[in-house]
Amino acid sequence: MSVSTSVTVRRLVAAALAAGTLVGSAAVSASAAEPRHERTHVAISRVQSDAPGFDDRSSRSLNAEWVEITNSTRRAVNLSGWTLSDRDGNRYTFRHYRLAGRSTVRVHTGYGRDTNRDLYQDRRNEVWDNRSDTATLKNDHGRFVDSVSWGRHHDRDDNRGHGDNRGHGDDRGHGRR
Repeated sequence: MSVSTSVTVRRLVAAALAAGTLVGSAAVSASAAEPRHERTHVAISRVQSDAPGFDDRSSRSLNAEWVEITNSTRRAVNLSGWTLSDRDGNRYTFRHYRLAGRSTVRVHTGYGRDTNRDLYQDRRNEVWDNRSDTATLKNDHGRFVDSVSWGRHHDRDDNRGHGDNRGHGDDRGHGRR
């Protein structure tokens, strides 16, 4: 092999290695640029268990008792089949509902017309105990998603509409499993 042939071979090998490095770095850049799947983060954000005024089972009173569910991700989450329940076993099942990204839906106890922001359980009686209860959210597979408790051992404020409104965040009465 002549000197000029070996120089040419070395140049070809160097060019091939350089091309391989460029292709490899482009592939890494492309995979890094692909969108990552966000973990669904749906939670109970606020509860109004004690409707203002008298608990007289009127539509106004029942619909002033509510739980808010918030989706903090950018993507919509299909809540169909998810459940919201109290400690006594009263359960509301979400039907054909998709919660938009970065939005909140308020689930009222009484009767009404469902919208994107308000859903109604169509009940004739109060669900949430004014003094002490737990709201639990489960997904369509029955897996725990979130819960909020108030009253008894959960008497401190979690800044989400529960507790004693003193701003104590050390015992939020807020469950994550």
